[in-house]
Formats: sequence, C-alpha cells, structure tokens
Amino acid sequence: MTAPGVGGAGPRSLGVRVAENVLFAVGLPVLTIGLWAVWSTRSTNRFLVGPHTLLDAFRQTWIGPAFVHDVLPSVYRLLAGLFASVLLGVATGVIIGRLRPLREILEPLLEFFRAIPPPVLIPVAMLLLGITDTMKVVVIVSGAIWPILLNTIEGVRATDSVMMETARSFRFSRWDRLWLVILPAASPRIMTGVRQALSVALILMVISEMFASSAGLGYRIAYFQRNYLIAEMWSGILLLGLIGVFLAVAFGVVERRVLRWYHGMKEVTRG
Repeated sequence: MTAPGVGGAGPRSLGVRVAENVLFAVGLPVLTIGLWAVWSTRSTNRFLVGPHTLLDAFRQTWIGPAFVHDVLPSVYRLLAGLFASVLLGVATGVIIGRLRPLREILEPLLEFFRAIPPPVLIPVAMLLLGITDTMKVVVIVSGAIWPILLNTIEGVRATDSVMMETARSFRFSRWDRLWLVILPAASPRIMTGVRQALSVALILMVISEMFASSAGLGYRIAYFQRNYLIAEMWSGILLLGLIGVFLAVAFGVVERRVLRWYHGMKEVTRG
C-alpha cells in the first residue's frame, strides 16, 4: 500500500518544484510589468511611458538599420574590451601572484590606479588615441581589468602549497604546473572577477559612447534624451538590460563548464 503512494508522490513533488521555480522566475517580472502598466495609465508624467508604448518604440527604433549601425558596433567594442581584459588580467595576475617581491613592489601602484574612476580617463584617451573604436575599447579595459586582475592575484596566491610540492615531486615543468595546478586552483576566483567585469564593461561601453561617438547605444540614448524622445530613450535602456541579461546567461553556461569540477566537489562535500 505504501509503495504506490511513494512512487506517485515523486513525480508530483518534482512537478511542484518545477512550478515553484517557474513562478519565482517569472512572477516578479510579470507583477512589475502589471504595476507599471497600471501606474502609466494613471500618471500624467510625460516621462513615464507604458509597456505598449515602450515595446512599440523598441520595435521601430532597434529592429532595422539601427541594429547594424548602433547595436552591433557597441557589442563588438564590449566583447573586444572584455576579451582584452580577461587576457591581460589573467596573464598579469598570474605573474604578480607567483612573484612575491614583484607583488609587494606593485601593490601600492595597483591600488593607486584602481582608485582612479575610468570615466575620467576618457579625455586623456581621446587626446592620445583620438575618437576611435580603439579609444573606447581602452576605456572599457581600464575599468574591467581590475576585478579580473585582483581576483587572479588572490587566486594564484591561495594555491595549495601541498599541491605545488606534489607537482614538483612528480617533476612537472613550470608550464605543466601553471596549466594543471595553478590555473585550475585559481579559476573560481578568476571567474568571479570576470563576472564582476561584465557589468563594469557594459557601463563603460555606454559612457565612452556618450562622451565621444556618432554611433552606438550610448550615443543614441543620449541623443534621444537631448531631443526629448522619451519612449525611444527608454527603449535603449531596455536594450541595454537585455544585453546584460544575455551576457549573464552566456557567462553562466561557460562558468558551469569551466568550474564543473569545482561545483562537483562542493556537492560531494555537502553530501
């Protein structure tokens, strides 16, 4: 009598869990949109547009030539800045993390440059590099590199000394120790730094295009704001949010693959 009840409870409990996850995922956005729609119909503020008006402006503004002329160049600069930040941040972080004298010498200098807000470097970058895509990528790198660099340094420093001694005992070369011991051990911290750099890079992409550009998402949003095209301005902000969500989801997939061993180890430890 008990077995059928237990067997029947399993699928139901799984279905309940799936329903709860879906409810938590879409419940708050649906509620927010509903409240927004009600508020926009009752408000007399011309700067507050409703969901239907916003979606209509989004379709007319971004689905067409603007996607090629503004969105794609912005995404290209964003991805180029992120790639350069990861490459430079990880490479430099490994070197500094492994060499203690170098780390002690550079630590005050790193703290000094990290404290400089990247937007104030835009005029300097414009003077040195001109109003070019390279300048905008450099601005993105100037801010996005820091979380990656500092997390890489800490991750390399925290590498288990027993693992390093074991690798030396087995006569691993320096290159093998780097790829098989140091980078895997530091990879959770590195991925944390990359996740933090995503939002920084997106912000700096917009700011660099607002300051010096004749195309791009940042330029278009500023243009709409200056000309009181309110619905179009909000549609650009919506597009930025969608790009951020897409980057977060894509990064989550990559992170799960790269840190599959790490999450598996955590599950075993919890069990």
